[in-house]
Amino acid sequence: MSRSIAQQSVDELGGQSSVLARQRRDHEELDRLMHRYASGGLHAAERQKTLKEIFQLTFSHAFAEETVLWPALRRLAPDGAELTARVEEEHQQINELATRIESTEPDDPRHDELTADAFALIRQDIREEEDVLLPRLQEVLGHDGARLRRLGTTWETVRRTAPTRPHPGVSRRPPGNALAGVPLSAVDRARDALSPPSPRTLWIAAALVAACVVGAALRRKR
Repeated sequence: MSRSIAQQSVDELGGQSSVLARQRRDHEELDRLMHRYASGGLHAAERQKTLKEIFQLTFSHAFAEETVLWPALRRLAPDGAELTARVEEEHQQINELATRIESTEPDDPRHDELTADAFALIRQDIREEEDVLLPRLQEVLGHDGARLRRLGTTWETVRRTAPTRPHPGVSRRPPGNALAGVPLSAVDRARDALSPPSPRTLWIAAALVAACVVGAALRRKR
């Protein structure tokens, strides 16, 4: 198996635009934000803003993995199903913890306890991806830089339009996550902008879900 992607050069990863390099940059940014949150030098409002940034990146990143990368790994590697099941369970646990965190006030002692648990899981997830899943994906793709870059472009496109909030009730796999992703992303990003989603936004989201369901049904029928 290939070395951890944490130990490889950008060229070995397939270049700056490869999916492996993009993944590692996100992991580094998450690590930076988690250290910033735990530093103790932030005012309460800035601390909560940092936590929000951590979760926005965590959930959009994980959604793109579950939509683009893990299906490819299951398709290409005999052990792909086993490897991705484990990391999807971690993603589910992080979703559930984040939901509980959102239900507590920042001055509630449980808030920091739950946040520490979530950060520990995020770091565990990063280690498993960088040491096991992503090197395995690199191996089955034959270290093909062009394929890694194409996969990176697809992954980045999905990440930039993915939900940014915890949704523990949504499937971790296609097509369930993809069907829910478009409307959830519209609502999440409206909430991130500090304005509640308008009735029009919700109507459009519902229409998109219906269109996705009908489209999937037609494709199955054909």
